[in-house]
Amino acid sequence: MTAHPKTFAPRFGRSDYKTLGLAALGGALEIYDFIIFVFFALVLSELFFPPHVPEWLRLLQSFGIFVTGYLARPLGGIVLAHFADRLGRKRVFSLSILMMALPCLAIGLMPTYAQIGYWAPLLLLALRIVQGAAVGGEVPSAWVFIAEHAPYGHRGFALGMLQAGLTFGYLLGALTAALLARVYTPEQMLDHGWRVPFILGGVFGLVGVWLRRWLSETPVFVALQARRAADVEVPLRTVLREHRAAIPPAFLLTFLLTSAVVVLVVITPTVMQKRFGLLPEQTFTLSSLGIVFLNIGCVLAGHMSDRLGAWRALAIHSALMPLGVLALYGCLILDLPAVGPAYALAGLCCGVVGVVPSIMVGLFPAHIRVSGISVTYNIAYALWASATPLLLIGLMPWSAWSVVVFSTLVGLGGVVCVWMYGRPGKVTALVATSAGGE
Repeated sequence: MTAHPKTFAPRFGRSDYKTLGLAALGGALEIYDFIIFVFFALVLSELFFPPHVPEWLRLLQSFGIFVTGYLARPLGGIVLAHFADRLGRKRVFSLSILMMALPCLAIGLMPTYAQIGYWAPLLLLALRIVQGAAVGGEVPSAWVFIAEHAPYGHRGFALGMLQAGLTFGYLLGALTAALLARVYTPEQMLDHGWRVPFILGGVFGLVGVWLRRWLSETPVFVALQARRAADVEVPLRTVLREHRAAIPPAFLLTFLLTSAVVVLVVITPTVMQKRFGLLPEQTFTLSSLGIVFLNIGCVLAGHMSDRLGAWRALAIHSALMPLGVLALYGCLILDLPAVGPAYALAGLCCGVVGVVPSIMVGLFPAHIRVSGISVTYNIAYALWASATPLLLIGLMPWSAWSVVVFSTLVGLGGVVCVWMYGRPGKVTALVATSAGGE
């Protein structure tokens, strides 16, 4: 668990908010570049795969390329984390967003299956791999960057705000999709409209690169440099040799965070269209509402982490998440009119996304922190986020309640994680606290 002094630091100053704002905005633009693919998965499935293939298989192939981005996260995350621990957080923080923006722009400009045949899905796959590597370096670097800038006693709030900023990227994607669904007819969307969000994403990403040039290196890394503590052996080797005990809880925490994002943002918009017959415009509007309340939930959860302790906040939100998903899917399945409020409630209950970073940054000491988070977070995220959408989409024709059952099992897993690793004595024995690491 992250250790803080018992006395709280003053409120954020202007420089603290500037750092947090620039980091969160850049992260939001990068997440937009990565997630916009899923909002146009149906359109892309028609454009980048043979027309004679059944619709369900084209959609599955399209999601397969989407989750390949997750599978590429570990390699990119490990490599970028190595340089973040050796050369500094800021440099990698800026490089990752450039690696995301250029492929997004390329997707918006590339030819389709009708123009170049099977080269189209192969090229799309290659670009998604680069994007996956980029986001693999972005998230751990962002967590560490903000955690090491945050005043003691406010780390949970700062990380909750950062997560809200990152999930704002999902909102940008949903709002863009909703707007384009209003502006373009289905025929126009297939003709040229689908290119707009990807070209915008490339431009957004380049703006993010420019914004991050104003950030300063974290004081923790500067202190490490001053005493040459950053010049250690390969950070990943140190993680695997000396901090193996922190790997299981990091994996479990990542599974929990990933499940909330996959269910709320990745799966539900497509399910609402294909399983429940909602129009794209309705789907994207409802999804936007859910993400707005996810942002709010992240901030509230981060604040709760500072006041009650991150592990207690994790236990509470692990129990809340399946209740929110139950309310949403209950309304969809039973055709109740309260889908909007239910989606908002589900977003609020998925505030566990804002709790997990507060625990993760305390699992590893500062000199290998980015590498420690990156190897565990990205491997776990890749495995879980690549398998879960395919599993839930495959189960959907059998029972729409499968998403609720899945969320309940994940919530129970979060409670078990708290029971296994959240007791103060257990945490002290397992991991180096951030106070010891810094």
